[in-house]
Formats: sequence, structure tokens, C-alpha cells
Amino acid sequence: RRLNRHCCEHLKPVVLPQYWRLYLLTLVLGVGGSFQYGIHISVITFPAEYIQRFVNHTWMQRYNAPLSDSNIQLIWSFILAVLSVGGWIGAMHSGRIPVVYGRKKALLLNNVVAVVAALLMVFSRMAKSISMIFLGRLLYGYNIGPSLYPFVPPRFRAECAPLVFGETGGEALGIKEIMGTDELWPYLLAVSGVPALLQLMALPFFPESPRYLYIDKGDTEGAKQALQWLWPEEDVMMELEDMLAEKDSTQGEAAKTVKETFTSRSVRWQLLTMVFPCAGIQFCGVTALYFYVFDIFRETGVPENLMQYLALGIGATELTAVTLCAFLIDRTGRKKLMGYSYLLMGIIMSVLTATLSLKNLNSWIPYVSIALIFSVILVYGLGPCGGSIALPADLFLQAWRPSAYVISGTINWLSVFILGMLFGYVVDGLGPFCFLIFVAYTISSGVFLLWCVPETKGKTMVEITRDFNRLN
Repeated sequence: RRLNRHCCEHLKPVVLPQYWRLYLLTLVLGVGGSFQYGIHISVITFPAEYIQRFVNHTWMQRYNAPLSDSNIQLIWSFILAVLSVGGWIGAMHSGRIPVVYGRKKALLLNNVVAVVAALLMVFSRMAKSISMIFLGRLLYGYNIGPSLYPFVPPRFRAECAPLVFGETGGEALGIKEIMGTDELWPYLLAVSGVPALLQLMALPFFPESPRYLYIDKGDTEGAKQALQWLWPEEDVMMELEDMLAEKDSTQGEAAKTVKETFTSRSVRWQLLTMVFPCAGIQFCGVTALYFYVFDIFRETGVPENLMQYLALGIGATELTAVTLCAFLIDRTGRKKLMGYSYLLMGIIMSVLTATLSLKNLNSWIPYVSIALIFSVILVYGLGPCGGSIALPADLFLQAWRPSAYVISGTINWLSVFILGMLFGYVVDGLGPFCFLIFVAYTISSGVFLLWCVPETKGKTMVEITRDFNRLN
């Protein structure tokens, strides 16, 4: 947050040499979190045709009968959705494990799961096993459940370096010229094991989260040493003062349970403020777009040979937008940036529905639809995606955060499961009107954030809590 404020004061992004360790830590965590998420969510779309063909061929070899189109669609929906089941299980553990073992050890253990999942993916075709794909996706979900926003690494990042690393590299690997082929798709799905290995090798050289050491463990000297490793000397005392103010405000409170978080009036508005954006990450329509982007492109009439490049362009657009958000959020404020973005997304998707419905009226209309899809991604990256990453860290004091991560993770992955299972049928049934189901949610979320939520811009955790206490 302090680095972002420095950039805002100079009206441009500034790379400060004295913060090189923070930048390095952010790179390691970004590769391990966002890059893996990009692979899990996006590359499964590129070899979809080959995986479905493998499923049908394997079924025929085992049972001497081909699968119907509806059954292939059902199995494919489970392959997509089982990731969210694992993600939910991982998110449930993301509250407790980092408190007991520390952020760094939790990440190290988590990456072992990713390596096992990668091995299952690599050997799935050799073993002619659909179950290995299911299990691999389940373990991948468990891996990114605590390692994706808003769970362990963003908690680590929010306490050490609030920057975001993109996911476009994972999508780039999925194009046919690289790994999106019939021969290489098992290795494509296993690529997530590479950043997991990178983290396993790199993280032992980094310190534990200073805030965890100081507030959760009471290790003042350890926290000071970690801060001295990460920050320049002139910033160490300011960071310690911030953590001391937060620790004093909790008055030695123990970590709260999920039940206490749901039932306590003292965090009711923080909970509402977190729930809307966390669910909105999925119900704003972008995850559904990634799952079924090729189906949507077919609706617009895009030639098959161009679809993968358009999908890659979508990932690059989100990367650019999230990077800009990291520098804009402290200038504009999280409330305005997210609220107006949700409203704008609702308007764009309403227009998109109209252009998809009228695509046959004129040859230029499909191109307008594609431009609107890119616009949705751009606005999503600038607001809901970039702004929601550190919400639990920004809204809750340390005692409430573990439960806040579990709740936000449950909402996030339940939403992914629902969309992964049902949106394919929604596209088949509603066609160009599929986006209408997201319009109401985005507009209501925007209204809620703009009119009902205090601003967090330029405030410490204690000041933010004080504002929410007035509402609570």
C-alpha cells in the first residue's frame, strides 16, 4: 500500500531499487498463484476438443459403446467444475493452516499438492484414465484454493508487497503452435507443476510474513528481522507502528471462528462488503466467459482458426487492466473503482446481449460483439478483479482474517462450481441471452458498493475498522 501511495504521489509507476526484495517476492508469489490460476482456468479451454475426444475414446474402449453428446457435455462439465470442489476444500483449510504453521510453510505444503496433480495429468492419457484427470483437477483446485486471491499468497502479498502478477503466460501456452495440441495436452495440463517447483525452491530463502510473526506469534524480534530483510531501514519503524496499532486494537483477541464471524454484529458490514465482490468475481460473468469463450465466439461467428488468438488477447487485456489497477486503486479509492466498474460491466453486457442477438443483421455487428467482450474484461480487471484481491486483508483485523478467508473462499469456489456445471447448458438454452443473468448482479453490486460502503482510500486498518463500527 505504501509503494502504491508513493506511485500516486509521483503520478506514475515508480520502480524503487531499495524495494527489490519485495518485487522479487511478488514475482515468486505471482508465478505460483496467478500463473497457476491462468493455467487451471484458461488452458483447459484450449484443448477441450482433444480432451472430450479422449473421454469418448476411453469410454468406448472400456464399455464398447460411445458416449452421447449430452453425456460428453456432462462429463466435461464435471471436469471443469471439480476444480472448484478442490478449491473450496483448500479454501476451508486456508484459514487455519497459515495461522498454525505460518504463511510460508502453508505455501510450501500446498505446492507439493500441485506437483502430485501435475504427475496425474502427465500420465492420465498413458493410463487411459478419466479418473486421473478428475483427481488431478481436484488436487489443482485444492492447490489454488488457498494460493489464489483472496487466500494465502495475497495475504502474504498484502502484508509484504501489494502487487499483482498476471496470468497471461498460462493462456499463451494453450495455443496450438505451442502446447494446445492432441499430443501435448496432458503436458499442458501438467505445466502448473513447474511454478509449484519454483516456489518450493525459492520460498525457503524468503522470511515469514512480518505481520504473522508480530501479531499472531508475538515474535517482535522475528518480525523486525523480516521487515529489515524486506523493507529499507526508514520504512521498518513505520511498519512496526502500523502493526502495533492493529495489535492494540484487537486487545489480544484470539482468532475468531467462522460462526463468530457470521453472528457478530461488530463485523457485519465488513462481511457484506466482502461477500458481494467475492461472489461478484464469478457472477459478473467473466469466469463463465473464460470457461466457454469458444462457444461465445462461435455465437458471434468468429472463424475457428482465430478463436485461440482472441482468447489469448482476452488474457493479455486482463493482465494490462489488473496491472493498471495496482497503480490506480490508491488514487481513486477501492469503493469508486469497484462500484463504477460493476455498473459499467452491467451496461456493457446489456449491449453485448443485443449485439449477439442481432449478429445476422449486418456483417460488422459480430466485430462490435468481440470489442464489447474485450471491454468487459478490461473493466473487470480495472475494478472487480484487481480491487477484490486483498479485501479480507483490508477489511478485517488480524483476529477475524482467518475466518474471513474461509468465507470468501467458500463463496468464490461455490460460485465457480455452479457456473462450471450449469453455464454450458445456459449457453445452449439461452444462446445470445446468456449474459443477462449477470447484468442484475453487477448493477446491484455496483449500487451497494457506491452507496453503502465506507471508503478505505489512504486509511489504516484501525481507521477502516472505526468507519465500519459506525455502521455496525
